Amino acid sequence: MKAAFIHQPGPPENIVVDELPTPTPSGSEVLVRVAAAALNPIDTYLRAGAGYFELPRPYIVGCDLAGTVEAVGPEARRFAVGDRVWGSNQGLFGRQGTFAEYAAVDESWLYPTPDDTSDRQAAAIALVGITAALGLLREAKLTAGETLFVNGGTGGVGSTVVQMAKAIGARVIATGGTAEKVAACRELGADLAVNYKTEDVTARVKEFAPEGVNVYWETVREPDFDRAVEMLAPRGRMILMAGRQARPEFPVGPFYVKGCSLHGFVMFAATPDEQREVADAINAWLAEGKLRPRIDRVLPLDEAAAAHRLQEENTVGGAGTLAGKIVVEP
Repeated sequence: MKAAFIHQPGPPENIVVDELPTPTPSGSEVLVRVAAAALNPIDTYLRAGAGYFELPRPYIVGCDLAGTVEAVGPEARRFAVGDRVWGSNQGLFGRQGTFAEYAAVDESWLYPTPDDTSDRQAAAIALVGITAALGLLREAKLTAGETLFVNGGTGGVGSTVVQMAKAIGARVIATGGTAEKVAACRELGADLAVNYKTEDVTARVKEFAPEGVNVYWETVREPDFDRAVEMLAPRGRMILMAGRQARPEFPVGPFYVKGCSLHGFVMFAATPDEQREVADAINAWLAEGKLRPRIDRVLPLDEAAAAHRLQEENTVGGAGTLAGKIVVEP
């Protein structure tokens, strides 16, 4: 099978696209013929040598996938040959990734793809969807009528948070750095969209939500906690999902006086049962048309290195040239 893999961690140029043996599913694994895979920041960190997990050699990159079951292992019970599935959490904890024509995936990390959802959409929603749903449902416990602020509403996670929060029944404020991204926030369903480069975000939020926001979702690597705490309502919740090396100052006094709470999490630390529970919610929203992943571009597997370079330029370099997910097709 054709696959995108590395022999040693390093820059995007270390990615090789070549033939590797097609895996055989064992135990409760199923063999998925990959129709689409999506790129995430963590994929670039692992490829660069972050060292979160010991990587197999060669190591196939990628966490997310969508496709069709081609074969099932002897202990697999949840899926049959021909089923369309999507999933994430591959390429982690010693598992091989998804940038390949085939992937052997334990059935506990796979979910049925809704009939009207394309493989591109299913792959693009995988990690960002599970991340957003865990943050909103398990961590923030967002409810209808509350107000949510997401700092960056057009990225992979941010655009998903906007749509899910609206599906829950919340009022949503989102930011973008260009007029086009502000317009995109509105198209996604944001009740208020603010250009953080040309407008006073805090002032606009106070006009819209004088009592403050109930949930502040931070997507950037270096949070501005002074601004966040000022914007939070009493007993507000702040969600963190990025910035492993960040060490910003924190306004302890204003934070605890308001009775706020801070929630940091990574989706790949959630159990299979926790992820399956939110995947069910994601599938329901997809089927109802309330959730559509924002795909910036689709590239062939041969351009896996270019895809990684583009993602890295935006995640680490702040290039601002992406507004959604990069999907790669074998």
